Amino acid sequence: MAPYFVFPQNLKSLEEENDDNRLHVLNPTDVASLRLPEVEEFVKGVSFDLSDKEIFCIEEQEVFDNVYSVVKGFSGLTPSGKVNLVESLRSNLSVLLPNVDSLLRVSQGQDDENENENEPPPVLDRVSSYRNALKIYTFFLFSIVLSEESSASSNNKTKMTGTNRKKQSVHSWNWEPQRGRILNLIANSLEINLALLFGSTDPDENYLSFITKNAFGLFESATLLKDSETKDALCRIIGACATKYHYTAQSCASIMHLVHKYDYVVTHMADAVAGAEKKYADGTLASSLIREIGRSNPKAYVKDTAGAENVGRFLVELADRLPKLISTNIGVLVPHFGGESYKIRNALVGVLGKLVAKAFKDFEGDVSSKSVRLRTRQAMLEILLERCRDVSAYTRSRVLQVWAELCEEHSVSIGLWNEVAAVAAGRLEDKSAIVRKAALNLLIMMLQHNPFGPQLRIASFQATLEQYNKKLNELEPDKCAESVLDGLQSDNETYDGGEVHNVSMEEPGKEQQESLTDSVPNLEEGIPQKDSSVPDIGNLEQTRALVASLEAGLIFSKCVSATMPTLVQLMASSSATDVENTILLLMRCKQFQIDGAEACLRKMLPLVFSQDKSIYEAVENAFVTIYVRKNPVDTAKNLLNLAIDSNIGDLAALEFIVNALVSKGDISTGTISALWDFFCFNISGTTADQSRGALSVLCMAAKSSSGVLGSHLQDIIDIGFGRWAKVDPLLARTACIAIQRLSEEDKKKLLASNGSRVFGFLENLISGVWLQENTWYAAADKAIGVIYTIHPTPEILAAELVKKSLSSVFICSGRDDLQNDIDSGSADILKTVQVARISRYLFVVSHVAMNQLLYIETCVRKIQKQKLKRDKLGADGQNAHNSIQQDDTPKDNINAELGVSASEDAILDTLSERAEKEILAGGSNEKYLIGLCAPFLTKLCRNFSLMQKYPELQASGMLALCRFMIIDPDFCDANLQLLFTVVESAPSETVRSNCTIALGDLAVRFPNLLEPWTENMYARLRDPSVSVRKNAVLVLSHLILNDMMKVKGYINEMAIRLEDEQERISNLAKLFFHELSKKGSNPIYNLLPDILGKLSNQELKRETFCNIMQFLIGSIKKDKQMESLVEKLCNRFCGVTDTRQWEYISYCLSQLAFTEKGMKKLIDSFKTFEHVLSEDSVMDNFKSIITKAKKFAKPELKLCIEEFEEKLTKFHMEKKEQEVTARNAQIHQQKIGGMEGCAVARNEGEVSEGSDIIEADGEINDPSMEEIAQSSDSEVDRSGEYSGTSSGVTDMESDGTEVQSKVASKSRATESKAKVESCDISASTRRSTRSKQRAVAAPVPISSSTPYQVYKRVCMTNSCVIMQIEH
Repeated sequence: MAPYFVFPQNLKSLEEENDDNRLHVLNPTDVASLRLPEVEEFVKGVSFDLSDKEIFCIEEQEVFDNVYSVVKGFSGLTPSGKVNLVESLRSNLSVLLPNVDSLLRVSQGQDDENENENEPPPVLDRVSSYRNALKIYTFFLFSIVLSEESSASSNNKTKMTGTNRKKQSVHSWNWEPQRGRILNLIANSLEINLALLFGSTDPDENYLSFITKNAFGLFESATLLKDSETKDALCRIIGACATKYHYTAQSCASIMHLVHKYDYVVTHMADAVAGAEKKYADGTLASSLIREIGRSNPKAYVKDTAGAENVGRFLVELADRLPKLISTNIGVLVPHFGGESYKIRNALVGVLGKLVAKAFKDFEGDVSSKSVRLRTRQAMLEILLERCRDVSAYTRSRVLQVWAELCEEHSVSIGLWNEVAAVAAGRLEDKSAIVRKAALNLLIMMLQHNPFGPQLRIASFQATLEQYNKKLNELEPDKCAESVLDGLQSDNETYDGGEVHNVSMEEPGKEQQESLTDSVPNLEEGIPQKDSSVPDIGNLEQTRALVASLEAGLIFSKCVSATMPTLVQLMASSSATDVENTILLLMRCKQFQIDGAEACLRKMLPLVFSQDKSIYEAVENAFVTIYVRKNPVDTAKNLLNLAIDSNIGDLAALEFIVNALVSKGDISTGTISALWDFFCFNISGTTADQSRGALSVLCMAAKSSSGVLGSHLQDIIDIGFGRWAKVDPLLARTACIAIQRLSEEDKKKLLASNGSRVFGFLENLISGVWLQENTWYAAADKAIGVIYTIHPTPEILAAELVKKSLSSVFICSGRDDLQNDIDSGSADILKTVQVARISRYLFVVSHVAMNQLLYIETCVRKIQKQKLKRDKLGADGQNAHNSIQQDDTPKDNINAELGVSASEDAILDTLSERAEKEILAGGSNEKYLIGLCAPFLTKLCRNFSLMQKYPELQASGMLALCRFMIIDPDFCDANLQLLFTVVESAPSETVRSNCTIALGDLAVRFPNLLEPWTENMYARLRDPSVSVRKNAVLVLSHLILNDMMKVKGYINEMAIRLEDEQERISNLAKLFFHELSKKGSNPIYNLLPDILGKLSNQELKRETFCNIMQFLIGSIKKDKQMESLVEKLCNRFCGVTDTRQWEYISYCLSQLAFTEKGMKKLIDSFKTFEHVLSEDSVMDNFKSIITKAKKFAKPELKLCIEEFEEKLTKFHMEKKEQEVTARNAQIHQQKIGGMEGCAVARNEGEVSEGSDIIEADGEINDPSMEEIAQSSDSEVDRSGEYSGTSSGVTDMESDGTEVQSKVASKSRATESKAKVESCDISASTRRSTRSKQRAVAAPVPISSSTPYQVYKRVCMTNSCVIMQIEH
């Protein structure tokens, strides 16, 4: 019998001799010292022995030594030698494994033969040989695997470092297939009945320890796990050892170690555990791992973040593969919800999601077991709802993602659907962007997989619900209608102990969908009539279920519809993910016809101007998806409807996106043709509004494709200025825009064919009265613009228009009389004209003046372009004929030196300035047509009483005045005071808004004139009108951000608008400061101290101040600026004495993002704020700073912070004590003064006739004083003249302590005496003094044993010493 084999610690340990009878190496061969042919011959001999002899030959010492030798030197073998050796060992082991099962039959036969014999059966020796051979083959094969993996990893490291670039063709062989075969063979050896070899169900510890140790060691190689065959074999090995052979505890420890350390093993370990449970129907390993994780300390995962993430992933993978098993052990993991590691909480949330979706699908067992499982499921759902309020944003986001997965898998019952929807709607306002993103995705998923139908309009559900409620009442006339929730639970769900679960919704589902489908078409036409028929869906219970489902759908529809205001806010978010996902949700809402979705999608259009490419692409994709259809007519109808209902901002955005889509070809020529059909009324049912909308869209498309409008010039004139213009007055305005958008060639064609006709229409439009007042101004604006765009001499036609407008207003005998009335400012004119006509005249004359100014600038630009083109051609010609023009070169140089070219530019500038000035001022001798109106307009606007009587006239007059001021600087300077007077005192907010906007234009054109009025411009931010404040914010934002106005000391007014009561104004102010912070080195940093000082002196609510400063400080990101602000704010403590300002400054400090340097600066500046620490609110702010600083502080800084905290607390307590002492002293002083006043008032009112007043040499002696002295057994030594001694009072305390109080000094007594002698004491004064003395001298028993609770005061009154004794 061969010695038994024991697994050594390593391969080389086999050479060590042992005292026990253990197989070890006796004569090893050093393969490395042999030559290559010798090595090959040696390997062949070993392979021949293994294949020729029995499989037990490995026990023979010689064979064992030879195999050990070649395995030890395996890395030095040739590829053929490696293959031969591996194949020999592997084939012998594969032959050995089937023979193990035959041992059972052999052993039974041997037992029958040897029943009557006393000799031991030979089968035991055979079993021992099998066991030894199995161990030896397993050991050598594993050793080969470890050797090759070690050499492979070293080769990889060598290649990475680049030290060995030579190819090793001799030692290269295809190892990966061999590795997988070897490990699979070892896995197969564990799956046979090893109990026959080891005598028990579990093999010995040494065998299992060796296999599991090396298997887990191989798991550490990421490259090895990429081979699926190898990975599967390792999983089988681990599963068999841990489950079949009960090597669970050690395996659990190794698995947890690997999971903590390597993230790439998580999925493979979960596969191993799940595979073991499936193969052996034993979940011991999985349960042990769950309990091991549950027993771990939650605090350990706080620092080990990587381990926490890996463990969490491992739990989720297990829950996905073994949901039912994990559901029975989930209780041990629930306590980790209270841990601080959000990654573990995220994982547990994912586990619960997997369990809810998969663990409760197939119900087996009796009713009680089903009830338990339902309660478990309901508890999991409640935990998921609760985790939506987790402190970590990552966990809240993960919970919402899990709910989305459950909705996608239809694992959320109708009874819980609306509760989840309400949670998702609430999370839309979460402060974290990732949570908002998850909430938006959850709502998208809930809409996509909702169980209520494809249309979720509230009106549809209400009408259908009303019908079926009536049907339900008819089916149960004797009963009151039950609540919908009870109906839902009674039919579709099992209710047990407060848990609701959807058991079966399949049967009524079809009928429900049919009923919804039947009811929706009627609702599209309107609310159904009361007598409309209701489809009969079945019995009473089915009707109840449908009613319950309808009401749940109604609640869901209302919930989603209520989120529309929040979604509008999210579209203005600074986070691109918010905007993109909000757009996706709104698209889904429109698909399901959610109320309000269409209006919200229109507010998406301005986002096309976003600088973020992803946002622009999201808007464009949504626009194409929603409005651009395959049918051109439908696309055209969608676009024109958008143009009809959009405001100015939306029209600009629509024009931008239409241009982009036309350029890309997304808006096809078929759609353009359909738009023309709508404009020309070729499609039946087209209205004037639709025609106008179609022309608007065509005008938008003309920017990208100039030929769009040229093909229908006649239609534009006939329809735009024809009878349809009277039906829709804005159609004429749109036709004017279309004419302006024509290409240059089309404009020439128009002038040649229909020029006079077009100008006649335009003149009629401006001078006529057929347009309504509210639309005439818009149409006249564009009409005048068209004249200056296409007319060859627009100033002539414009002058005629001004004259016609003037003649329609004033009825005068002649021009001279009119001029005299205007110059004299006669009020008779104002009494004889119509306000509407004079308003139109002022609009025409001012708009013509503005267009004339633009026309002059356009002409100047044309001349400059022509000059540049001429100069460029001249330069090119000079370069081409340089040799010919050599003689002219000196002349050109002389012209350049004399500045001939520069003089041409100067002449052009002079002419343009003169032309601009002549618009209002006229020539040297007379004023021109528009200039004649300027004095009249000024006098008209200064007539405030008339303006208040006619606010419409004031609006037109001030608008014309502002336009004139923009044209001429002298006129502007002369009327600035009038403008600011009107903008401050005008009763009409329209006038104030227009003037505010005009101030922005004036500041751009004449900045020096407006600079002294900067404060008045900022004052518009305090206007009571919302419109004025909004325009003021917009104007000032434009001027400041474009460097047209310096940020002066009034920026605090803009800061106050951050907390404006109107959200629109507040958002505009926030946008302003956000953009301002991007300029240069962030001007807000320099402005912040000034804003703080001015806001502190204003009467603002504390909450308002805090919100403003928090926003402003939040816009400062640089650490250096933060550190500098610490020092600046600390220094401000020294300059203020108001406690409220102390509190505000300390609050600003608490909002700073402190760094280590900033904290040190704060500590060093302690002297600047130590005197303010007595205030509790200030102290609270400093405590907040310390709390935040401790989170990031290093150990050294943390000690300094703790010392600083103790110092703050100490000074705070000292200051509080000093305040209390000072307050008590003040109260005491006030009490004494009050007592004196009361005593004097009381004594003056008393009159005592029986008292004796002794007067001698100006001294007053009261006999009652003697009585006091006698009753108290104390001696009072009085000096009649107070000449040499001072009065004293001596009392004895209970402990015998003598207390002496000096009453008065000799000098004071003499001074008082002199005063008395020099005064004439009246009778009333004497009576008052006597009454006071009597009041003080009330009998009070005092003895030497009385406690010293008597307050003694000595006062001088009219040169008398009065003793007052009070308890």
